[in-house]
Amino acid sequence: MITAVIFDMDGVLVDSYAPHLESWRVLAKEIGASISDAQFDHTFGRTSRDIIRMLFDVTDDERVRDYDDRKEALYRDIVRGSIPEMPGATALLNRLAGQGIALGVGTSGPRANIDLVCDELDWNALLRVRVTGADVMKGKPDPEIFLQGALRLEVTPAECVVVEDAPAGVEAAKRAGMRCIGLASTHEAGALSEADRVVDALDDAWLLIESWR
Repeated sequence: MITAVIFDMDGVLVDSYAPHLESWRVLAKEIGASISDAQFDHTFGRTSRDIIRMLFDVTDDERVRDYDDRKEALYRDIVRGSIPEMPGATALLNRLAGQGIALGVGTSGPRANIDLVCDELDWNALLRVRVTGADVMKGKPDPEIFLQGALRLEVTPAECVVVEDAPAGVEAAKRAGMRCIGLASTHEAGALSEADRVVDALDDAWLLIESWR
């Protein structure tokens, strides 16, 4: 029986692909580097720390933290006051909560990003459980972030559905022993083939969750 749903944030509840890409490009320019569309697409869904190490060849932990903090601050400056909500997100959260389903977020982004989104979109009462990249030792595709979410929601992994848009997140959900709905927003459906089902819109996710209950 499904009693909880854990959502990724970027690309699932928030249409943040473009502002994240913009913030990465500003950071890259500041440090004399660059990032292509293909590189960004390949790493979307991973923690900023991992992306910095992968794309900018940075190994010093202090520099990684500094770049990470700067990148996420740039992102918040871009979206503040105009959070790009994914179509149907608020309606889906309210519908699930109204059915007594526990809700949480499992995102590679920092807590400040989630808090900004929840404050501006009035989601604080809906998404009380929030697990971020700072709460885990390993980012997606490691399952730790979703296992932590289930623990905080006080449910078993088998009772959880994860809604994800990135291959790394889908892999993390399946490795956690959870059902997974892939949302084809930032990636084509074929890239999310490890998910139990792939949908094009959040309205379709509601129908699937209902059928699994």
